[in-house]
Amino acid sequence: MANKIAFDLVSPEKLLLSAQADMVTVPGTEGYMGVMAGHAPIVTTLRAGMIDVNADGRDDRYFIRGGFAEIGPAKITVLAEEAVPMTELDLAVLDQRIKDAQEDELAAENDADRLRAAQLVDDLKLVRAAF
Repeated sequence: MANKIAFDLVSPEKLLLSAQADMVTVPGTEGYMGVMAGHAPIVTTLRAGMIDVNADGRDDRYFIRGGFAEIGPAKITVLAEEAVPMTELDLAVLDQRIKDAQEDELAAENDADRLRAAQLVDDLKLVRAAF
């Protein structure tokens, strides 16, 4: 299994995926990052977005709503606040989340809250555009 990295995606309810991947792309707080075998160790927070798991020539995508990633040379573990396979994501629910985030942005009482809400709107719109 040379050049593969072990990947576990865990939501509060269950282990969603455990696989040997060629590459995993995660939505880090500072931007998307690709992780392959041999990656430098890091722990990072995640924002809302998509995880793309490339394994054996197939891409599996999952929507996550934030969380943490622990990355090492041989394994990446994502602990997501919420995780849903993109194939099971309901567009009406996603559109409502975008609307709610836009309302939160307008109602924000300070710049920090407004910035967080605006970032969530942008992240959700990126996920919506992936359909």
